[in-house]
Amino acid sequence: MTETTIGIGGAAESTDMVLNIGPQHPSTHGVLRLRIVLDGERVQHAEPVIGYMHRGAEKLFEARDYRQIIMLANRHDWLSAFSNELGVVMAVERMLGMEVPERAVWTRTLLAELNRVLNHLMFLGSYPLELGGITPVFHAFREREELQTVMEEVSGGRMHYMFNRVGGLKEDIPAGWTGRVREAVASVRSRMDVYENLVLGNEIFRGRTRGIGVLSAEAVHAYGVSGPIARASGVDFDLRRDEPYLAYGELLDTLKVVTRTEGDCLARFECLLEQTLNSLDLADACLDRLAGLEPGPVNQRLPKVLKAPEGHTYAWTENPLGVNGYYLVSKGEKTPYRLKLRSASFNNIQALTELLPGTLVSDMVAILGSLFFVVGDIDK
Repeated sequence: MTETTIGIGGAAESTDMVLNIGPQHPSTHGVLRLRIVLDGERVQHAEPVIGYMHRGAEKLFEARDYRQIIMLANRHDWLSAFSNELGVVMAVERMLGMEVPERAVWTRTLLAELNRVLNHLMFLGSYPLELGGITPVFHAFREREELQTVMEEVSGGRMHYMFNRVGGLKEDIPAGWTGRVREAVASVRSRMDVYENLVLGNEIFRGRTRGIGVLSAEAVHAYGVSGPIARASGVDFDLRRDEPYLAYGELLDTLKVVTRTEGDCLARFECLLEQTLNSLDLADACLDRLAGLEPGPVNQRLPKVLKAPEGHTYAWTENPLGVNGYYLVSKGEKTPYRLKLRSASFNNIQALTELLPGTLVSDMVAILGSLFFVVGDIDK
């Protein structure tokens, strides 16, 4: 019989400890699990363990027709539902060689930017909350509510809008709606200095985030990180400018790609805040253009059974959290043969294996929250 003595007296000091953060944990935005190996208070190794809420969306795409897959697509990132729908319908329209009416193009662009603001406000409020500051989240929800009201009015939904259709939009916008959107955008913009003064002006917040979790540009490219997190590390890439879709090609004078070079938690928050302000400007520009358009259709007439021709195509969009890609393969049937979804959060969260080793446990939550991910977007 062999006896083994574990952790008696000083022996435990030289023993690495394995700690599971999650899958149910207040700092993980959902059912994400982090397997952390600690040496005292310092992280030696970190492994994100995903898949706890996997629903097999990509497989379900193959059993639904082209109208039904929109419903599946808008649910993986529940903060960016409109943008998720957009990528799928753009892929199908590209496969069909379909042209979307101009009014639908500009309305889609407007709603995509409003959805981007809604997404970013959630993180602008919840990130300080994770670091101990409760006040900003109340401001964020007040601002979100104003925009949610106009999004709900036009689509009928608060989270899953289901307003996109292959060939355009579900229906035209209500009378007087653009005026109410303009008021909501102006109201939200007038109160955005709260995050500048209350959060960025707070020395405790800056102390917890400056120089913490520095992600290099090389690591961004290696892991396929995108969105505000990549731009905070100096990677100047935004599909809206670099490969314009919808109406972004005509908005280049208003569109501002926000970058930082520091790559730390503070830089990521600053990028998110400035991008929110720019999205409000883009929304105003879309409203101006819509006001000058003649009345017209917002969708194309489709056959009762919609079939895409045999072939394959790839559509990608600059979603609020980063680049989303949709690789569609068709065999000429009414359902996709294959629809591969490349979600932003899936790639972004992999950078934790690079960011966390060498940091203190107390900084782990600051780094984790600054990656601005949605767990459903990881697991899809």
